Amino acid sequence: MTTIHYREIVCNGCKQTEIVDEKKSFDLQHFASACGQSPEWVLQLLEYDILPSRSEERIHQFFGDDISRARRAYRLQRDFDASFTAVAMMLDLIDEVQQLRRQVKHQQFQTH
Repeated sequence: MTTIHYREIVCNGCKQTEIVDEKKSFDLQHFASACGQSPEWVLQLLEYDILPSRSEERIHQFFGDDISRARRAYRLQRDFDASFTAVAMMLDLIDEVQQLRRQVKHQQFQTH
């Protein structure tokens, strides 16, 4: 049995769950189970670069922070009936927006 430590964040009525122990590693089977999906679905995430690339010897090693990304990918796929290609693009755009927001906050903090 695998124990996953997580925290739930509620902001403006929106609930988000994040994995706390991002250093814990999972094999393909346990990772798929933690995501509530099949191993084949997880392999599609790797094929479409939705999950970070791994070296050949560690291709089936996953970490706690991968679970949140995989679950987010599933929600986008489900909610928008999106293909893996579309999900990959949406996640890239979401990541870019979050990075830009962090940069703006950092600049605002430095100017005050």
